[in-house]
Amino acid sequence: MGDMSNSDFYAKNQRNEENHAASFGCSVMELRSLMELRGPEAVIKLQEDYTGVEGLCKRLKTSPTEGLSGDQNDLDKRKEIFGKNLIPPKKPKTFLQLVWEALQDVTLIILELAALISLGLSFYHPPGESNGESCGAAGGGVEDEGEADAGWIEGAAILLSVVCVVLVTAFNDWSKEKQFRGLQSRIEQEQKFQVVRGSQVVQLPVSDILVGDIAQIKYGDLLPADGVLIQGNDLKIDESSLTGESDHVKKCVDKDPMLLSGTHVMEGSGRMLVTAIGVNSQTGIIFTLLGAGTEEEEKKEKKVKKQDGAAAMEMQPLKSAEGGESDEKEKKKVSGSKKEKSVLQGKLTKLAVQIGKAGLLMSAVTVIILVLYFAIDNFVMQKNPWMPECTPIYIQYFVKFFIIGVTVLVVAVPEGLPLAVTISLAYSVKKMMKDNNLVRHLDACETMGNATAICSDKTGTLTTNRMTAVQFYIGDVHYKEIPDPGALSHKSLDLLVNSISINSAYTTKILPPDKEGGLPKQVGNKTECGLLGLVIDLKRDYQPIRNQIPEDKLYKVYTFNSVRKSMSTVTQLSDGSFRMYSKGASEIVLKKCSHILNEVGEPRVFRPRDKDEMVKKVIEPMACEGLRTICVAYRDFSGDPEPSWDDESSILNDLTAICVVGIEDPVRPEVPDAIKKCQRAGITVRMVTGDNINTARAIAIKCGIIHPGEDFLCIDGKEFNRRIRNEKGEVEQERMDKVWPKLRVLARSSPTDKHTLVKGIIDSTATDQRQVVAVTGDGTNDGPALKKADVGFAMGIAGTDVAKEASDIILTDDNFSSIVKAVMWGRNVYDSISKFLQFQLTVNVVAVIVAFTGACITQDSPLKAVQMLWVNLIMDTFASLALATEPPTESLLRRKPYGRNKPLISSTMTKNILGHGVYQLIIIFTLLFAGEKIFDIDSGRNAPLHAPPSEHYTIIFNTFVMMQLFNEINARKIHGERNVFDGIFRNPIFCTIVFGTFAMQIVIVQFGGKPFSCQPLELEKWMWCVFLGLGELVWGQVIASVPNSKLRFLRRAGQLTRKDDLPEEDNNEDNEEIDHAERELRRGQILWFRGLNRIQTQIDVVNTFKSGTSFQGAGALRRQSSTTSQTQDVTNVSSPSHVSLSNALSSPTSTTAATAPPTTGQC
Repeated sequence: MGDMSNSDFYAKNQRNEENHAASFGCSVMELRSLMELRGPEAVIKLQEDYTGVEGLCKRLKTSPTEGLSGDQNDLDKRKEIFGKNLIPPKKPKTFLQLVWEALQDVTLIILELAALISLGLSFYHPPGESNGESCGAAGGGVEDEGEADAGWIEGAAILLSVVCVVLVTAFNDWSKEKQFRGLQSRIEQEQKFQVVRGSQVVQLPVSDILVGDIAQIKYGDLLPADGVLIQGNDLKIDESSLTGESDHVKKCVDKDPMLLSGTHVMEGSGRMLVTAIGVNSQTGIIFTLLGAGTEEEEKKEKKVKKQDGAAAMEMQPLKSAEGGESDEKEKKKVSGSKKEKSVLQGKLTKLAVQIGKAGLLMSAVTVIILVLYFAIDNFVMQKNPWMPECTPIYIQYFVKFFIIGVTVLVVAVPEGLPLAVTISLAYSVKKMMKDNNLVRHLDACETMGNATAICSDKTGTLTTNRMTAVQFYIGDVHYKEIPDPGALSHKSLDLLVNSISINSAYTTKILPPDKEGGLPKQVGNKTECGLLGLVIDLKRDYQPIRNQIPEDKLYKVYTFNSVRKSMSTVTQLSDGSFRMYSKGASEIVLKKCSHILNEVGEPRVFRPRDKDEMVKKVIEPMACEGLRTICVAYRDFSGDPEPSWDDESSILNDLTAICVVGIEDPVRPEVPDAIKKCQRAGITVRMVTGDNINTARAIAIKCGIIHPGEDFLCIDGKEFNRRIRNEKGEVEQERMDKVWPKLRVLARSSPTDKHTLVKGIIDSTATDQRQVVAVTGDGTNDGPALKKADVGFAMGIAGTDVAKEASDIILTDDNFSSIVKAVMWGRNVYDSISKFLQFQLTVNVVAVIVAFTGACITQDSPLKAVQMLWVNLIMDTFASLALATEPPTESLLRRKPYGRNKPLISSTMTKNILGHGVYQLIIIFTLLFAGEKIFDIDSGRNAPLHAPPSEHYTIIFNTFVMMQLFNEINARKIHGERNVFDGIFRNPIFCTIVFGTFAMQIVIVQFGGKPFSCQPLELEKWMWCVFLGLGELVWGQVIASVPNSKLRFLRRAGQLTRKDDLPEEDNNEDNEEIDHAERELRRGQILWFRGLNRIQTQIDVVNTFKSGTSFQGAGALRRQSSTTSQTQDVTNVSSPSHVSLSNALSSPTSTTAATAPPTTGQC
């Protein structure tokens, strides 16, 4: 199906191409077919059709060294013929679609039906003059015709309020989606790529790359387009996102030069000619097949849906567009690995289940009691016969009872809850941007508030990542500061300068400062910048040497990776022999050295004894001052016979050491304070670094991670593995549990060690609470650890694309203190939800009890359906806005993390909810049963059908709303603080909403009339209502004085028990996990569950955005929780042929994703 519409799409394209093919030597289709070839086939095709890459460059009118000229007309023409580097996103849902979705809420549908029946029956008049007498008490008491005619108003008012609710919900969803699309485009703009234009290397946004551009690729890049390799050094690519093969593919010009978009550069560097972009690249073709693009696709999709997906249509016709219920199973199979719910979501779902059940029970009992009371009173006590002509009047009563029942249910179900969560998260995400946190997955924001451990990188996160060489050892002398070049032997100096200039990435440069008197700008790898800085300090220049030996003249490059921990470059000398320059971690390179240069620059033998002495006298003292030590060395080879360059172990050996450089990377000034805040907030900070153990320890002391004399572990990767692995080399959790609690510094660690540590801490059951771990990372190989962690932070400046793809939050300033801000915002989200819950549950408890008891005693709810809807829905929505937008304060960092098992509603909150509930119920029941005597007015109890609104019931409604309004101010504090007004004016939204609700209430009472069942009140009665409301604030102080210890009996709602906390593990794809909510569903609670549909829908919306926010490259590494973008699109295409494609696509995600942790968790 996809193929047909694609062929139409391409046919159109081809017609355009034929007109333009003359201007460039090849068309889009030719280039597309070229990019579908791999390996030797591609090399042969390139050679035969284009006489190699140079020929292809000529045809595309570009230069392999200088790139495109940058002429605007040329660029526009390329855009017109070859398209832009954009894959059109899926269309957002229209407002009407969102309205339709909001209408799917079952409670609203029930209300609509009841209102329609009530409307229809209100126009029916029983025959006969004295209808009151003929139908007994049922019809009695209707004052006059005018009042009876107004019976339709209640039905109409309910319908109107339903419309209001639906519009508010739809508007919230719409603005939310708009915000996330904005966030999405922000993330996309963040991704830039290095391209050569007019001989200059420029950073371009990925969307501006055009066919014919020469792109510079390096370790850690996510390729933004398809291309052909022009020149490469030791290039290895991870193509698993397209092929599913996890092995890295070696790329070189003469064997396999094809580079594909969406794949990751795992090693090496090079230059490529861009040949296909956007929908014509390999990623784009897959997206188009999956229906991310063109409209014809969607029409076809709908046809297929009708045939295959009738089941999805049954309950929610439109939800299937986002991947509805029928798609869920497919989605589960495709996603392979699924992350457990976030802490808050788990607790909220459970709480919602508990509340919803209670609400359903109460509403059912209310209806049954009302119906029985009416039937017994009319037909048993008064012995009235059932008259056929009175049937509609009886039905009208039953409908009224039913409406009261549904209203009780509506009030009981806290539909404001998901709204509060979403508003709070969306608000936080927006504000976190200003604090340099770009949140990619919504739930990460809230999880961060529960973090108990942070595993941080050293370089760039805790330190400034501005490297400067401050000491070095050369010619048997240890210089504590950089010497005058005259003090060094000429030979040693030449070797050193050549080695540093050639054996570093040519993209690494030191540029003049931006401002007068500023520091020179460091571009590229910062350690290499430190070494180039040394060359400049020695009054030499690296650029002429690089110009003499350009990058394509380098004979062989062994790029830096985490296994080698060194980089080597081979050049061919004029006499045909070879010289290899090497640099890397000092203890590793020195082990491979057999000679060292003496004071006159001649090599002398370097014995193991000398090495030990060097380590003790030079390397350790440097490291203890927090310096990173780099050894620079070289080796000469004869040109005949040529060495076997692939035999690395023999090539990278027998070196001659030139010097050891001590590079300083100062600690960021704000880091020690930030770490102190973390420790005070109950968060353990651990440093995980690739540096030498002494350097790491020195920096950890400077940062305040460890303090001299404390009992903590600082170990290196080797020792760490020895302690945690058994004889077979397997990691044992028991051994891990002995190591991690005391571990503070892990040095010389590989990415695998980092992943093992994170997994070990998360899986551990050694502590009461399951640990929530945040991890920072910047390198490609940090991907697994970032994905495994509860929250992964990637570095925005130094981070590679791969790390950013695997992360949840991107630190746009690479600064550790921004992580502390994320903790503060995360805790604030949690507190905002708790504040809202405290307020919401008080309203719910009181409203349900009032409606229930009122209905049982007076056959009518004191709060009418429309009034309930106003209280419940409007105040819910407003209150969630008011309480969810409280700004965070430093005091949030003065308490320990809540952890996974702490109940959502603490004992203080339960005390507040029950205390305020008791106050409100006493006031309302006093008014209900004695109000007419107190105020000397007519009683509103036992009013007949269609009676006009009474002043009595209006006072009850008004007092109820006033009490909620003042209780909203109480709800601002949840930890038992006394001053509830503290910082109230820092939140203008809160003030606006409180005053706005008050104004609306005045309008409703004075002018609401029949629809709101209100009678206008005089000033004196108004003052009484406000006075009773103000009593809430005084009562709040009384409650705060009661110590919690006296209230041990309070049950903790929303607590995750051990069973709920177990991270689910998908051992078998068919054995689909059943989360807590589904388990309840299976027990036959289907009706209630559907009534809670809105909560599920909104949590789904949050999840959808969570997975939607990372929509960048096909199969880009993804957070476990979010299915890959293709998966999301593939679930929309129901035809089996495409599902198999989706499985092939998502297999890399499941292979790269770290497996779910084994079952743990404690209560």
